[in-house]
Amino acid sequence: MTPAQQSDRALELCRLAPVIPVIVVDDLAHARPLAEALVAGGLPVLEVTLRTECALQAIAAMAEVPGAVVGAGTVLTPAHMKAAKDAGATFAVSPGATPALIDAARVEAVPLLPGAQTCSEVMALLEQGYHVQKFFPAESIGGAGALKSIGGPLPQVTFCPTGGITPELAPGYLALANVACVGGSWVAPKALMQAGDWAQITDIARAAAGLAR
Repeated sequence: MTPAQQSDRALELCRLAPVIPVIVVDDLAHARPLAEALVAGGLPVLEVTLRTECALQAIAAMAEVPGAVVGAGTVLTPAHMKAAKDAGATFAVSPGATPALIDAARVEAVPLLPGAQTCSEVMALLEQGYHVQKFFPAESIGGAGALKSIGGPLPQVTFCPTGGITPELAPGYLALANVACVGGSWVAPKALMQAGDWAQITDIARAAAGLAR
């Protein structure tokens, strides 16, 4: 799968909903009900970060939920890429990009959403064929204003900004011509997960799914 083909698929996923939940699963028992709650609220594309011991198992559990499109986040190495694919991930997200990771995405045929911060990084990924990229950490590097400015000289690149985005900030990003969706952790609050309040998470997801873009 070429980088251009990967970006084509990434764009399809980004267009399924205005928000991609960025999920940290500490307790495997939360995985399936969380996925069910988010899908019920209208957010089918789920990014499970590889930051916990049970992350790969969580991906496998969530992948069984009807309507869920599950991917892996914080994919840093070729080993991460292979393990995520084997667990059932259908896409991968990385905070940056390395030659080894890009090669692994080709070999494993996993659509990669690579991260970039600067125009030089965006241009380097575009040269490879990645016309859909992650802008991370969005709020720390200038927010929607910075991303709008990047869109001036590089309008052919579409972004999924992630990092520090809240329900209040999301509309400002979604209004940009070069943004397909945003990534957000606010839709899966740790406190609600620990409380098993899946109905409240569905309500939060429903509000996020209704954001205009």
